[in-house]
Amino acid sequence: MTMPAPSAIETFDAALPHGITLSCRATGAIDAPLVIFLHGFPEAAFAWDEMLLAFGGRYRCVAPNLRGFERSSAPVEVEAYRAKHLVADIAALAAHCNLAAGRAPDAAMHALVAHDWGGAVAWALAAQRGALLGRLAIVNSPHPATFLRELQQSPAQQAASAYMNFLCRDDAAQRLAADDFALMWRFFAADGAAWFTDAVKAQYRAVWSAGLQGGLNYYRASPLRPPPDGDDRALKALAFAPEAVTVQVPTLVLWGEGDIALLPSLLDGLEAFVPRLRVVRVPGATHWIVHEQPALVEREIGAFLAT
Repeated sequence: MTMPAPSAIETFDAALPHGITLSCRATGAIDAPLVIFLHGFPEAAFAWDEMLLAFGGRYRCVAPNLRGFERSSAPVEVEAYRAKHLVADIAALAAHCNLAAGRAPDAAMHALVAHDWGGAVAWALAAQRGALLGRLAIVNSPHPATFLRELQQSPAQQAASAYMNFLCRDDAAQRLAADDFALMWRFFAADGAAWFTDAVKAQYRAVWSAGLQGGLNYYRASPLRPPPDGDDRALKALAFAPEAVTVQVPTLVLWGEGDIALLPSLLDGLEAFVPRLRVVRVPGATHWIVHEQPALVEREIGAFLAT
């Protein structure tokens, strides 16, 4: 029987064995099946609060602030934001939660749910360490193989991703923080949207005031972006071995088709890398579908978690 949803979100710091601490938000009984939620840029763990409250009656729901965000550890070196380190953080967080629940540290989490850069981490973890999770739910975050293909071959996706090079500039953090984060608000293009309230804006402002460089380092550390100088030889030379990016766990991909940065063509051919795949396309929804249509997101993810 489903337990009543929790009425409050707890916070804790997970000190991980490799020296990284992740500040976390959580709901649910500590020994309930574990579901970890990963956020993207320019968000933070609080972006998942509505889902934590929705699912906390049945699962142990944990949303970490990824390294570089909010109060989590923020290494200075760009190399510290490569995928292998981010994957290690989430694997260690799962072990931390398992130990607290009295389970073996390498017990599989029930599910990993992720959006944007959190999705990039989740795709990598699912492909490389699939035994650590039972299922994967992705919201508007491209699989690395289809993203690479589109960056190599699609002028439309190249143009849509051009903003990434601005975020890699040495002065990007300063420019984004200027005038009360004037440029940051443009990421959402949500003025007038019901979800984009003053209270929500205050949450973003508080997170951004803690520092932006950690989040920007995700872009700087990734080879998957358009070449800033137009010389695409390095990008053209990139390739993924299929076995390195194939995800074998059951996977739900929920995609707002109005995403202007990540185009729907990124879904084409995805089944070649994710054989146990279900795709739900949502016409009109944008990159911020979790905020725009929380009831739909809750319904789709909830049904998937229950399978």
